[in-house]
Order: sequence, then structure tokens, then C-alpha cells
Amino acid sequence: MRKFSYIMLLIALVSLVMPGVAFAQEVAEEVATEAAAEVASSGGLESFAELVFGSGMVKWFKDGGWAMWPILILVIYGLAYIVWKFIALMYGRINLNAFLDKIIPLIKEKKFKEAAEIAKNTRGPVAAIVYAGLLKADGGIPAVEKAVENAAMIEMSYLEKGFLELSTTITLAPMMGFLGTVSGMISAFDAIAAARAVDATIVASGIKISLITTQAGLIVAIPVQFFNNIFVTMVDGMVIDMQKATEKIVEAML
Repeated sequence: MRKFSYIMLLIALVSLVMPGVAFAQEVAEEVATEAAAEVASSGGLESFAELVFGSGMVKWFKDGGWAMWPILILVIYGLAYIVWKFIALMYGRINLNAFLDKIIPLIKEKKFKEAAEIAKNTRGPVAAIVYAGLLKADGGIPAVEKAVENAAMIEMSYLEKGFLELSTTITLAPMMGFLGTVSGMISAFDAIAAARAVDATIVASGIKISLITTQAGLIVAIPVQFFNNIFVTMVDGMVIDMQKATEKIVEAML
């Protein structure tokens, strides 16, 4: 009897809830349709860009002409590699002194397997070359140095990844800006030739395009160059740590 009552109660609840759900679904569909129509009528992508970046930035972008699109691609390209490179370098950094304090006593006690296990479980290029050297510890110091040297070359190739892409952005962004500048000046002189007179209002549009594209190219290149220099400094610091770690290991094995 109680089970039958529960079933009837459940049926009553469903009968009450389902019309509400159907109504909510209809309302949601109407709202979505209206929103889509509004976005389509207001320019879609342009409206979204104005919402995110502001109408002034969108107008500045449009006034720059066709050259702004490849510059925008370079912005996305460079920003992606900046984020990736920053995460990779931060992940590869370790506290060198704390790392060496763990493995140097083990190396002095000839516990190479234990030291190698610690290096294996530690992230970063420093730990990688130490691990490669400790695997050859039974072959003596020459074998360790050779293994460390080979591992260091591999790790350096990883550390240097991304710099070519950043350099490409740094170089191409101003070049695209200058190309837009040339195009703008050509448009300005075409306007002068068509009007057969020199008037500021005639050439203003072309000159404005020239200045905007040059500005955009420099706006992209300068921050990317700044981050590129920071990453070079970080890589140099890791290379120094790799050299210090190698020296400490060799000294501990003597």
C-alpha cells in the first residue's frame, strides 16, 4: 500500500513538473533565438570584439586596413608561444642547492642508484643531466662527463625551442606594419593624383592607415621582444645551474 502511494505521488510530481520544464525550455529557446538574431543584426564578430575590447579598439583596428589582420595573427601566434615558453621554463626551474643537498651525500657514499632515483623523480634539465651522469657512474668520471655532455646537448635543444617563433613574431610584426604603411602612402598618392590637387583631407585617410599599421606592428613586437629577453635570461640561468651541478657531482665522485 505504501509503495502504491509513493508511485502515485511520483506521478503527480512529474505531471506538475513537466509542464514547467516544457515552458522553461520554450522560454530558453525564444531567448536564444532573440540573442542570436541580435548578434547577427549587430555584426556578430564585430559586436563581440566591441564587447571584449571596446568600440574604440575595434574602430582603430578597422581604420588600419587589411594589414591589421596578419598583425592580429602574429599577436595570437606570439602570445601562444609566450605562454607556452613561460610555463615550460617555470616548470623546469628547481632549487639547485636543495637538490644537490639530497644527492651529493649519496654520491659520496657511492649510493649511485639512490641518487639517480632522486634525480629521476626531479623535474627540469638540471636533474635530467645529473640522472644521465649517475647512470654511468660505474664507468668512472670520464664516462660520467661524456654522459652529462650528451644529455646537456639534448636539454639545450629543448630549452631553445620557441625562440625561433618569438623571433619570427618580433621580425614580421614591424615588417607587416611597414607594408601597411607603404600601402597607405600609395593610397594617399593615388588620391592626390585623382584629385589633381594637394589637400590635407584627401591624403588624411591614407596617412592614417600608414600610421596605424606602423603603430600596431611596434605594439606587437616590443612586448614580444621583452619576454624573449626574459626567457633568454632564464635559459642562461638554467645553463649555469647545469654547469654547477656537473662540477659538484664530479667533485663528489673524486
